Amino acid sequence: MSEMNMAQALNDALAVALEADPRVVLIGEDVGTTGGVFRVTDGLQQRFGDERVIDTPVAESGIVGAAFGMAIAGMRPVAEIQFLGFSYPAYDQVVSHVGRIRNRSNHRFSAPMVIRIPFGGGIGAAEHHSEASEAMYAHTPGIKVVAPATPATAKGLLLAAIEDADPVVFLEPIRVYRAIKEEVPEGHYLTPIGRAEVVREGADATIVAYGAMVRDALKAADALAADSVAVEVVDLRTLSPIDAATVVASAVKTGRVVAVSEGHRTAGIASEIVAIVQEKALYSLLAPVARVTGWDTVVPLKRTEQHHIPSVGRIVAAVRRTLED
Repeated sequence: MSEMNMAQALNDALAVALEADPRVVLIGEDVGTTGGVFRVTDGLQQRFGDERVIDTPVAESGIVGAAFGMAIAGMRPVAEIQFLGFSYPAYDQVVSHVGRIRNRSNHRFSAPMVIRIPFGGGIGAAEHHSEASEAMYAHTPGIKVVAPATPATAKGLLLAAIEDADPVVFLEPIRVYRAIKEEVPEGHYLTPIGRAEVVREGADATIVAYGAMVRDALKAADALAADSVAVEVVDLRTLSPIDAATVVASAVKTGRVVAVSEGHRTAGIASEIVAIVQEKALYSLLAPVARVTGWDTVVPLKRTEQHHIPSVGRIVAAVRRTLED
């Protein structure tokens, strides 16, 4: 194993995929010469050539459209969009074509492609550069949506996404890219799509989170442990399809659930978690399911960004409220 941050682990995953399968190509703005806006593809064009690591104009719809054409022709493209807030011009391609091709063609065609997109705030960049509108993609039929929280999970999930028979939107938490390092296995391995992970055991309450919010959920669990409150933390990993079984099992075990998401509060991923728990574990609940989310506003400028992103304090307070019932 080697110690890597998330950007390095993703770069390693892409190198493994490019080495193993000649159908894999990378396509996006600056992915080649400069190695991507967050340097995730650094050095790959020099190693694999400009026919497999392809720089494009600033044209998000064109990037996803070209990748879609490659995918239905038998390639395994990995498209990169620089920020989630800039993916909206390409959303028409995703919802109108990418997500529908298997159904539209009665299973004659599929689109085995990955759309990598950095998401979330915490780096002091306003609105389009820090958005967490992942629910928009999770709401779209025909695609899978994943959001890793750690370097090792990111590498395994990206390799699984590239090998998936259908399109995957791969969301990378911006503030985790270089925030942590951990041991990452060498070579090829897969982290299954559609499976959540209990990353901390507990008996008193459950926090369900994903992406960058998993770190804050674990910090909240540490803070509550000082008061002898044992919190279980579930890393969702996949936002569509959600691993309802793991979420419900934890809800039944603890009876108290807090769903945490950086996305907007209304109709977000946290709302979906609340609905799942209410539908499948209602009679095991000891308190109403709580949400800690971003607000229904445009992501603010740096000075007020930390009021928008769920904090450890807000998560701790939500868990305490469930314990009062």
